[in-house]
Amino acid sequence: MSATPAQQEEAQFSHGLFLFVLIFLLWLMLSGNLALAEVVTGLVVASVVTLASRPHLPLFSGLRLSPAAILPFISYLAVFLAALIRANLDMARRVLSPSLPLNPGVVEVKTRLKSSLGRLILANSITLTPGTLTVDLQGDSILIHWVDIPPGSDIESATRDVTDIFERHLVGFVK
Repeated sequence: MSATPAQQEEAQFSHGLFLFVLIFLLWLMLSGNLALAEVVTGLVVASVVTLASRPHLPLFSGLRLSPAAILPFISYLAVFLAALIRANLDMARRVLSPSLPLNPGVVEVKTRLKSSLGRLILANSITLTPGTLTVDLQGDSILIHWVDIPPGSDIESATRDVTDIFERHLVGFVK
C-alpha cells in the first residue's frame, strides 16, 4: 500500500520540521548563548540547512518519532559505546602485541532492518567499531571486513552476534 501524495507531503513536512528543530537546538547548545543575535543566526542556519537537505528528507521516514523511541535510542547509544570500548581495547592489544596473529577476511551479513536509515546506522555502527569496516551495503546485505576471523570459528554466528547486538536496539527507533 503506497502513501498518497498528501501523506507523503505531510511526512516530508514533519521530517523537515524534525530536522529544523534538531539543528536549531544543536546550534543553541553549541553556542551556549540565548542572545537575540545567536537565536536569529541559529534560526537562519537551521532554515538553510533544512531547505538544502529537502531532497534527502525521505531518509528520515525510517525514523520512529515518538516518546517510546527515546529509551531504545539511549540503550543503543550505551550498547554502541560498550562495543566501541571493547573493540578499541582489542585493537590496542593487537597493536601492542604484534606477535598476535591476524586473520583478516570479508564476511556477508543479512540485516533484518527494513529502512534505508536503519541499514545506514547499522553499517556505520559496524564501521565505527575498530577492527571492522563496512565495505558494501546492498539491500539487506552488508559486506564487512573483519581484522581477525579466527580459523575454525563459526563465521556466520560470529557476524550475526556483531549485527544482532546493534539491531536489537535499533529496531526501537528505526524501521
